[in-house]
Amino acid sequence: MSDLLTHEEYKAVAASLDLPQNAWIDGAYRPAISGKTFETVNPATGAVLGTVAACGAADVDLAVAKAREAFEDGRWSRLHPAARKDVLVRLARLMERHARELAVMESLDSGKTIHDCEQVDIPESIHVIKWHGELIDKIYDQVSPASNDHIAMVVREAVGVVGLVLPWNFPLLMLAWKIGPALAAGCSVVVKPAAETSLTALRLAELAAEAGIPRGVLNVVTGSGSEVGEPLGRHPDVDMVSFTGSTITGRRFLHYSADSNLKEVVLELGGKNPCIVLDDAEDLDAVAAHVVNGAFWNMGQNCSAASRLIVQRGIKDRLIEKIRAHAREWVVGEPLNPEVRVGALVSKAHFGKVSGYLATVAKEQVLMGGKVVAEGFVEPTVVEVASNASILAREEIFGPILTVIPVNSFEEAIAVANDTDYGLAASIFTANGKRALRGAQMLRAGTVTVNSFGEGDITTPFGGYKQSGFGGRDNSIHAHDQYTQLKTIWLDLTDTSDTAID
Repeated sequence: MSDLLTHEEYKAVAASLDLPQNAWIDGAYRPAISGKTFETVNPATGAVLGTVAACGAADVDLAVAKAREAFEDGRWSRLHPAARKDVLVRLARLMERHARELAVMESLDSGKTIHDCEQVDIPESIHVIKWHGELIDKIYDQVSPASNDHIAMVVREAVGVVGLVLPWNFPLLMLAWKIGPALAAGCSVVVKPAAETSLTALRLAELAAEAGIPRGVLNVVTGSGSEVGEPLGRHPDVDMVSFTGSTITGRRFLHYSADSNLKEVVLELGGKNPCIVLDDAEDLDAVAAHVVNGAFWNMGQNCSAASRLIVQRGIKDRLIEKIRAHAREWVVGEPLNPEVRVGALVSKAHFGKVSGYLATVAKEQVLMGGKVVAEGFVEPTVVEVASNASILAREEIFGPILTVIPVNSFEEAIAVANDTDYGLAASIFTANGKRALRGAQMLRAGTVTVNSFGEGDITTPFGGYKQSGFGGRDNSIHAHDQYTQLKTIWLDLTDTSDTAID
């Protein structure tokens, strides 16, 4: 990614953008069949960016039919793996060429800072597409250890037509996480982006067509959850759904599957992730930097956000002082200003939800922040609670609020960390190698980082335990598993002829 521009230069780029308006079905932009539209709004300013097609069940039917047609005639599913690889690699190159456009579009639509869009989201999205593309012709099937009279092949086949339902917190990156392995496997996809953040998904579909993705293979249907998400989840000709979002909505997709064709469902849901800091942790300044990044990155709108700081009492006060110092560097402001680290919450509704927790914050020991900066903006907040029973420690706030829970021992820290309905991510800071490994084994979470905050990278599977989801993993070679079926082909080599072969 090139160097960041100035605030004024980013505003000039924003003014020059040609924002997409219609759904993308069968290789072309199409208005909703009903003709309805909805406004997409810049959450940082409240200004209307434009209108987007408000699709419904009829549009879902059309997109699924075109996806099924493309899958069955093999224009993508039966293409040579190396040919699919070449197309996805071309798509990654086109994304690189349009990276700044995508970054500014993402910032405008979501309230994310241009700093994060330019430095993290867009480069990582490109890397994900390229990585899965390069993997296509390097995955081998298997031959099982059958008897000498048999050969048993275990082969992967694309699952078919896939519904991909995206969250609004990382619009383009989560799209890449899903279409990368789904398209690599040979599936046809119908993407339902969040209504709040549809623009980059539509633009990427256009770039994918330019890269050579055949018509009908990648479709983007825009609209609300009730009008698009539910019909997609219930559709009898959709073979599987991969959903990332809230646990409440994830439950609905299980019902949709049960009420329709028992389609496979992969869920990546919420989290209330613990960050344990033990009293032997080294370099508290570095620890504090990780804690702040984990809690406030993307305004805390991150399913793997380190929202619960579980710290031994002996070092709590020193660590909090260093957290305050680092958090002051996270400037709140207009997202297109490259110096800003905390932008706007994604929508007026979500701002209302997050700011509503501030009344509860005020009743606890506020260590930092606790206020609304402006409509749509909440300042980084650190609050200490008496126990893990507080709603601030139980509920996924999805905002820049860090809850501090003091503990007395390693054992208590692990018990508090696991005392949650979720199990997506966790981190532990300690200089004791045995405690680090023991803690990582004992923590009930899909990803555990030691002496750092993070989610691993494209090579490591990402997903959760308990109510953080199930059914598959994003990222890594394991992500391909959820978009394929395993088939056994059993060959009988027994000689049944009357005459033996010399």
